[in-house]
Amino acid sequence: MKNFAIILSVILMTVCPALMAQEASKDEIDYIPDISLDMRFGYGHKFAENAGRFGGHGLFLDLNGQITENLSYSLNHCFANFEGWDEHGFGNTHWVTLTYENDWFYISAGKEDVKIGSFEYDTYDIDSYMEMNSLFWNTISPWQWGVSAGWYPAEGQTVLAQACNSPFSTMDTPGLFAYALGWRGEWDVYESYWTTNMWQYDKGRYVKALNLGNRFHIGDFSFDLEYTTRCTDIKKAFTSDFTLMFAPSYEWDWGRAFAKIGWERVKEDTLGYEFDGDNLFYGAGAEFFPFKEYKDVRLHAIWASNTNLMAGHCLNIGLTWKMNLTEAGKKLFNKIKKTQNE
Repeated sequence: MKNFAIILSVILMTVCPALMAQEASKDEIDYIPDISLDMRFGYGHKFAENAGRFGGHGLFLDLNGQITENLSYSLNHCFANFEGWDEHGFGNTHWVTLTYENDWFYISAGKEDVKIGSFEYDTYDIDSYMEMNSLFWNTISPWQWGVSAGWYPAEGQTVLAQACNSPFSTMDTPGLFAYALGWRGEWDVYESYWTTNMWQYDKGRYVKALNLGNRFHIGDFSFDLEYTTRCTDIKKAFTSDFTLMFAPSYEWDWGRAFAKIGWERVKEDTLGYEFDGDNLFYGAGAEFFPFKEYKDVRLHAIWASNTNLMAGHCLNIGLTWKMNLTEAGKKLFNKIKKTQNE
């Protein structure tokens, strides 16, 4: 908690000078960073064990800001999760990036998400429910140091490439890298996130992957249809290790109802699974905003079953909230300024 207090102090010392600089500047660029603390709390119950517990999914610091018109930075750090782990160095930092972007391309460097073409894999932790997710999501680390770049050939289209440390790389096994080539597209009724990947697990040896994430929109109803396949032997590309998933959802002003069903076949020991065979995962849930005009507080309830991740069925009921530290800094700055003028 000492580190937590230090970071909060640094944030306040950052926001207040930024507010003064913004006030003095005639530039239209907003240099004040968007800073929030995000938290999810809940009660989880496993019916097979007839046992449950209260706990927090995580306490996340999220910071985003501009340095110049084209240069921006982003940081997301997890202070703790429901198991209470704490890693040294950047272990608890999900991402910390510096990005240059103009009208037709971007380049980013730092610790960032591994580019894998899946909307399930791409979802922010606090908005995702691990009990309903694939074993691939629950096994493969999504955050690595590296560089990425993207080209915008048309409005709503991004062709992207990435080189980073491999998800199988550790401090004891350096020199393992991962590569991605992908495409993201966005239209009124359809979004795509497709990638081809190579993840090195030994010198000269790679897991090859094809990831096809698709999201369809029909009014307030949407659904994800995803297929991913992974292999070390290209001849077994579509039969040895794959995930097929369907996830519909419906949104309205004060909530969202959603469901998911997926099937995985696991034959690749390299990925680190603790079993070999077929995995069925499914579930349903709902999210509610108790304050209609304030979406930073959210209630949720989910039911799920995940054959090889847990025994039987489980239930999770909880609350998510986001504390806007930028707004708090603005109020503090205005209060100090008002006191000085009196």
